[in-house]
Amino acid sequence: MADPTPDTGLDLRALRHEYAAAGLEESDLAPDPITMFRRWFDEAQAAGVHEPNALVVATADADGVPSSRMVLLKGLSDAGFVFFTNTRSRKGSELAENPRCALLFPWHPLERQVRVDGVASPLPAADVADYFAVRPRGSQLGAWASHQSRVVADREELAASYAEVEARYDGADVPVPEEWGGYLVRPEAVEFWQGRPGRMHDRLVYRRAGEGWTTERLAP
Repeated sequence: MADPTPDTGLDLRALRHEYAAAGLEESDLAPDPITMFRRWFDEAQAAGVHEPNALVVATADADGVPSSRMVLLKGLSDAGFVFFTNTRSRKGSELAENPRCALLFPWHPLERQVRVDGVASPLPAADVADYFAVRPRGSQLGAWASHQSRVVADREELAASYAEVEARYDGADVPVPEEWGGYLVRPEAVEFWQGRPGRMHDRLVYRRAGEGWTTERLAP
């Protein structure tokens, strides 16, 4: 049988960090996960975590084939988590086939992560337009120039597309592209993970129960 871990000159077996910054007890939890998330998010900002609103969105197509990528959280309310993207991208196409998705906020400097299991729904056009209007102009033009996830010949093709769009809207407001939109992820479960020594991490999860929430501890 072939060696499942051939020698590549890179030994990752001893690469580890002992987590000991803090703990998470049931008494620390807020009444609901959105309030708890806001508390941890504020602490991540105060600690200077780089882009604390960066998250991994994991989706799956109709056949269950998964994919994941980084996006930025651009809204938070009692209803859930909001991000924007090209709706004809791979993630947009997969969410159209299967709206169930997972989010992950990796706050490594605080030895924390937040995991969200939920269901995504497209945002109303008015909400999309409101956010698109406050994006930097370069990002607005980029949304027109790049048809996300589609194959391009080379970098020059992208540059030419951007230049064409820049010339088209010279001196004018940039409208919202038809294929650009946003999603609200309504959480069904939200897990708060805090690293602890000996890999005995704290994992406390909220699960939706009717109009409220239940909480439970998971083994690390």
